[in-house]
Amino acid sequence: MSNKEIFRMLEKDAKLTPEQIAAMTGSSVAEVSHVIKQAEDDRAIIKYKALINWDKVGNEHVWALVEVKITPQREVGFDAIAERIYKFDEARTVYLMSGTYDLAVVVEGRTMREVAEFVTHKLAPIEGVTGTVSHFVLRRYKEDGEIFDAKEESKRQAVIL
Repeated sequence: MSNKEIFRMLEKDAKLTPEQIAAMTGSSVAEVSHVIKQAEDDRAIIKYKALINWDKVGNEHVWALVEVKITPQREVGFDAIAERIYKFDEARTVYLMSGTYDLAVVVEGRTMREVAEFVTHKLAPIEGVTGTVSHFVLRRYKEDGEIFDAKEESKRQAVIL
């Protein structure tokens, strides 16, 4: 059993217990528990989370992918501005990108107006931000490897005549 195997299992289903993982890998519960505890302490495992289809629970959210162009700062590059951005609650994800823009920021809000106000009043005015382009998510089909509204596949085998 490798640590990567344990991590892949937890990434796919964070509800798995050390007992379940041990049974699936042929390892001891103590060994699996130790690997998980060490990974949590080292922040290799950062968080366990549930992926919610908010449309199904009647609490709609608005997501936008915001492209951000920035001027890197002397001695800290992109990191200082990225840190200012990721500290905002509205910024759910922040990536440094290659290509035509520098940061990709996934922003979440209750309404399009709320997201727009975040971009115009908090994000765009940050010193070093030279431009933003917002793309609103119209529908989520797949996220973190999970398909939303997946159609049930038939378990029946096809009969060929």
